[in-house]
Amino acid sequence: MTARVMQVAFTAVMFALHANIDVAVAEVRRRAGMQLDPGLAELLIQRADELFGDLDHIDAYQAVLNAEPAPVRRVGQAELAGVARTFGNLVDLKSPWLRGHSAAVGDLAAAAAGTLCRSDDLDTLRIAGYLHDLGRVGVSSAIWDKPGALSAAERDQARLHAYHSERILARIPRLMSLATLVGQHHERSDGSGYHRGLTAAQLSIPSRVLACADAYRTMIEDRAHRKGIAAARAADRLEAEAHAGRLDADAAGAVIDAAGLRRGVRRSRPADLTDRQVEVLRLVARGLSNAEIADRLVLSRRTVEHHVQDAYIKIGVATRAGAAMFAMQHGLLDQSG
Repeated sequence: MTARVMQVAFTAVMFALHANIDVAVAEVRRRAGMQLDPGLAELLIQRADELFGDLDHIDAYQAVLNAEPAPVRRVGQAELAGVARTFGNLVDLKSPWLRGHSAAVGDLAAAAAGTLCRSDDLDTLRIAGYLHDLGRVGVSSAIWDKPGALSAAERDQARLHAYHSERILARIPRLMSLATLVGQHHERSDGSGYHRGLTAAQLSIPSRVLACADAYRTMIEDRAHRKGIAAARAADRLEAEAHAGRLDADAAGAVIDAAGLRRGVRRSRPADLTDRQVEVLRLVARGLSNAEIADRLVLSRRTVEHHVQDAYIKIGVATRAGAAMFAMQHGLLDQSG
């Protein structure tokens, strides 16, 4: 029922905002009994004047808060990082190419900040990293999943995600102090970044660290239009960006160190997963079918099915969505590990 109500409301509001109420009512009537629940559609048609009357004056954010049923749960400081990580993971589900990105950026930024920032900045950076891409929800999945180069108009839309992230956090009293930091994760020291084109003098150390952590993770992760690059090559590219004046050199060096590239650190596997199971689980989380995984790894489909089932048993899940969430929570999407 909730989904049916949302379908009617979405159709009505879309046409009311882009045309007028008469057009909205006509479209709801036309779609009734097909895309839309006929009973709910008729209810909206009968009460159109009342339901559309305050549309321009409703604060949707406040309306949702007011509608929350009691008891209202408050998140304490000790829970904040965990809640932020969960929201980051949910945003990353926007596209199979993004899964695990937010959590990895937050953890890497916090680890890198240890030698550059005050101790009380570390948790702030971690939470900011978890939430830095919230604004992706305001951009069409067709853009994040496009296999080719983006058009100029599509690039402009994609770049708005940093602004959207900033505005989301600015509305939340407990998180508004993070809004500026989150909104600057694509800024560059020479002013070539977005969305404000700030320069080094206007960027805090935490902002510079977050930008480097996000850049490094983006380089090593696959995207719809290209494969991720090796960790060592990403480190070289990060240093090149610093030498060119686009990224902060100290922040870039700290991120490279935190990524373990100069220490040769190899992470242990959770749930006693084998390297092959991690490899298969990573591809499951990316949205590949068993047949596609078999082709990618040059294995038989039955062998892949065995690996998937064994991994499910070890990590205690029964669905691909559960496997994807486990992979994000345990950093298994990091192909450098």
